[in-house]
Amino acid sequence: MPHRRRIWPGSPYPLGATWDGHGVNFALFSAHAEKVELCLFDSRGREVERVPLPEYTDEVWHGYLPDARPGLLYGYRVHGPYDPMHGHRFNPHKLLIDPYAKALSGTVLWSDTHFGFKLGSPKQDLVMDKRDNARFQAKCKVVDTAFTWGEDRRPNLPWSDTIVYEAHVRGFTMRHPEVPPQFRGTFLGLAQPGVIDHLVKLGITSVELLPVQAYVDERHLTEKGLRNYWGYNPIAYFAPDTRYYGVNPHGDFKTMVQRLHEAGIEVILDVVYNHTAEGNQMGPTLSFKGIDNASYYRLVPGSERWYENYSGCGNTLKLSHPRVLQMVTDSLRYWVEDMHVDGFRFDLAASLAREKSGFDGGSGFLDAVRQDPVLSRVKLIAEPWDIGGDGYRLGGFPPAGRNGTAITAIPCAGSGAATAA
Repeated sequence: MPHRRRIWPGSPYPLGATWDGHGVNFALFSAHAEKVELCLFDSRGREVERVPLPEYTDEVWHGYLPDARPGLLYGYRVHGPYDPMHGHRFNPHKLLIDPYAKALSGTVLWSDTHFGFKLGSPKQDLVMDKRDNARFQAKCKVVDTAFTWGEDRRPNLPWSDTIVYEAHVRGFTMRHPEVPPQFRGTFLGLAQPGVIDHLVKLGITSVELLPVQAYVDERHLTEKGLRNYWGYNPIAYFAPDTRYYGVNPHGDFKTMVQRLHEAGIEVILDVVYNHTAEGNQMGPTLSFKGIDNASYYRLVPGSERWYENYSGCGNTLKLSHPRVLQMVTDSLRYWVEDMHVDGFRFDLAASLAREKSGFDGGSGFLDAVRQDPVLSRVKLIAEPWDIGGDGYRLGGFPPAGRNGTAITAIPCAGSGAATAA
């Protein structure tokens, strides 16, 4: 494909695709990549151009497109060694989702082409698959996140006065009589006056939303005509899931938050940073696995073909790596500062606090959150376990969050369940 667009060196910070009013800066971390191509798509999802990112600074590949605008669809192809025995699974034939993408267009449609290896091969994941998956892959979208917040104020309720109501965006709004049909199942459904009046009458102070970050329906579910209803299968931590909004992911979400805040109700997000939708060595290559598998995931020391699985979902994110820790804390700050949420409930939080020696109450993640000037001031709830040998840590988390209070939560009731499509 011809390289027609002008591209400038750009900046390694901030990571992701950032519209500055004139053009878009693209920055992608990969410590072990040999080349990164920015792939551009038309409005119908057809790849029209590949632009190699020209600069590499502090393990970040970056470039600036002065002619790019919000609405542009993109993805990455990352070149490097395909060497699963040593933890590397680069495959430039696979279009990859930007870990910092703030919006997705479309969804992941299951196809054998999403796998970095040849399914059914006698050597399984050791043989690279060279088919292109772009046709079936969700595309990242450049967005302008501007929003008029007006006089929005956080309720800032003390823990002693907090009553949390756990809710699923779709489940709560699909049959509520006060939600117009066009808004059922969406963020704007939760923003309806009748819904908010109902919540106020219940006497609750905070709505805890089951996962709304972009996630993937597992293949074995879609083949049975089912979907992942609950959302505990994430793929993009900055992007609201497409099934919960119409055409404006950020405007819809922010409108919901704004109206709940007007009623004095906090918004807490259930977040899943312990694993991703890419599974283990037999899982698909959708994002992190093809960008820098050895950096993003906890691999078995000395046998890096295999994944440490403290989540029960095939893999565990390696928050002991500084760039992975940065991605998680950048994501959390984004939801607080840009989206105005009031706190988080961390799914399988014990996994987030694992270092080489196991669970550590002074881990990099817990230390980072406790000292962060943004995150230390919102409500933080830890689900206090994972499936590791030392994973049950009820009462083992240090003080964190507003008022220095350590809070633990009951396990998620619906994780792993499915519903008809």
